[in-house]
Amino acid sequence: MEVHHLVHPHTLTASLSKPKVMALGYFDGVHRGHAEVIEKARQTAEDMKLPLAVMTFHPHPKVVLSKQTEEDMFYLTPLQEKQRVLESLGVEELYIVRFDQEFASLDPQAFVDAYIIDLGVKHAVAGFDFSYGKFGRGTMETLPYHSRDAFTFSTVSPYTEGGEKVSSTWIRRMVEEGEMAKAARLLGRWYTFEGTVVEGEKRGRTIGFPTANIQSEEPYLLPNDGVYAVRALIDGHWHRGMCNIGYKPTFHDERDGPPEIEVHLFDFSGDIYGKTVRIEWRDRLRGEVKFPSLDALVSQLHEDKRSAEQVLEQEIRD
Repeated sequence: MEVHHLVHPHTLTASLSKPKVMALGYFDGVHRGHAEVIEKARQTAEDMKLPLAVMTFHPHPKVVLSKQTEEDMFYLTPLQEKQRVLESLGVEELYIVRFDQEFASLDPQAFVDAYIIDLGVKHAVAGFDFSYGKFGRGTMETLPYHSRDAFTFSTVSPYTEGGEKVSSTWIRRMVEEGEMAKAARLLGRWYTFEGTVVEGEKRGRTIGFPTANIQSEEPYLLPNDGVYAVRALIDGHWHRGMCNIGYKPTFHDERDGPPEIEVHLFDFSGDIYGKTVRIEWRDRLRGEVKFPSLDALVSQLHEDKRSAEQVLEQEIRD
């Protein structure tokens, strides 16, 4: 997949202006509703014998439009994760437009001229609620006027689940509540997190539950504090395990900084410090608890392991 980073005003090149079919949207989560938009664009690209392209924006428009800081933004799919998922959907060209104040101030016609027509788009696809230009005044209803008859377009209806529109907001709520199976159903895949194994307190190994402490520089939205059944991808191999997200109240009274992510892998041994690990969140087993003693904690960890094994074994049978 070719990736193009554009900053307004972008510099047009011959490669940028080649004919293409383009899906437009922010696409946080690249959920089942987004997949419908991309699939429509893919089918059209095949019919027109043109490359399939996607345009997205970074950072989140809220950073510019509501003065929210980038440090306070957490994503279902941080930019690198979004790129990975889009590539898995067969996207051939990805255009990442820097969403800054100058870009946000473009009037709708200027956006269409510079970011659709000038980029060689012959057919554009977007969801029914896609908007563009200053104050979002451009919509799919105004696109015929702004297109200057230079391209055709398709509007994709909302994708619903149980009568409710599947949205990034809904999925974020499910993740924040630890409802990982529901989030997965709306996403069309398991919710994931990727990070690097770093040095931790090494307390787990002294009680029979060695853990890998995982940190990420990417601003992932994390599930609610608690213990989860997970799968972990390390060096191309999946391993079953359980993960604690939180502040370990049995050992710490304060909740300073971001929560820690510690994964205990079943039937695994080896030095993985510095390695990249991808976590698939499968099911929340319980909330984080402050135990009265170390023995009580260890007893609960054994119970957590049995519960996680049951969850993961059931999924193998299913």
